[in-house]
Amino acid sequence: MSLKWTDSRDIAIELYDAQPELDPTTLRFTDLREWVLALPDFDDDPAHCSERVLEAIQMHWIEEAEE
Repeated sequence: MSLKWTDSRDIAIELYDAQPELDPTTLRFTDLREWVLALPDFDDDPAHCSERVLEAIQMHWIEEAEE
């Protein structure tokens, strides 16, 4: 499965699985961007990232952490 910036929910699930101890409400977007780029299944242009995309990923990660 190849992840793109538009796959915010799937990215959030991957990040939660990789780092379940992290509180997604406290992360910095610079760190979040780097973690996304480091995901093995991520395959998209780093330049296509925006604050809105990172906010969407963060919100999905918060939802995953609350379940």
